[in-house]
Amino acid sequence: MTDQPETRDAFLMGRVQLCQPVRGYRAGVDPVLLAAATPGEEGQSVLELGCGAGAASLCLNARVAGMEFVGVELQPYYADLARRNASENGVNMTVVEADIRKMPLEVRDRRFDHVIANPPYYLKDKSTAPDDRGRVVAVSGETPLDTWVDVASRRLGPRGYFTMIQKADRLLDILSALEGRLGSVRVRPIQARSGRAARLVIVQARKLGRADFVLEAPLRMHDGPRHERDGDSYSEKAMSILRHSRALEWGD
Repeated sequence: MTDQPETRDAFLMGRVQLCQPVRGYRAGVDPVLLAAATPGEEGQSVLELGCGAGAASLCLNARVAGMEFVGVELQPYYADLARRNASENGVNMTVVEADIRKMPLEVRDRRFDHVIANPPYYLKDKSTAPDDRGRVVAVSGETPLDTWVDVASRRLGPRGYFTMIQKADRLLDILSALEGRLGSVRVRPIQARSGRAARLVIVQARKLGRADFVLEAPLRMHDGPRHERDGDSYSEKAMSILRHSRALEWGD
């Protein structure tokens, strides 16, 4: 617990209520997109690596009831936040405070139907550190993407899915890490507006998958080539995901 000020923010039109620090790492649309891209089913298990305050798992639970969640989070404050958020949202989620490279035996002994991750977007030695220590760890990590992929692949059961959201300029690192570990790789670019390069990608791969690589059509987040009015300018597909819990279907 901590005495630092927090806000209570609504995601998915209020279906998820998330407590977050006023200063520090704050969840935006990225964990919502990650949850939307995860093809979960009732009764399946999900391991979220680096779960932060739990936004992605809670958003997935809002769309697919009856799943079991385990979150692994390095920072004690955010691990506590995730526990509180899970409890307040009625989500079946166990949160373990640990480095993903040194997870406890009860996690390492399990296999999951899904592993999801929103790793830090910036390498620690190539980014300008924010003022808040919690945000430093959340956005600029020391753990290589290869390690995130390796940990995920080891925790997946046969035919299980790994889903990750990450900066587009790190896609080559992700694909290299997946080689020899997971197959049936699909990539969905996330484009802010028409005519702009994708800033983010969602990558999905499968344990024992053998299907050909697929580069999906981009998800365009906003209508028009530029911001021209106040208020929401989300595309119809983005709006259905961010407001109405629609899945981001692969091949859609």
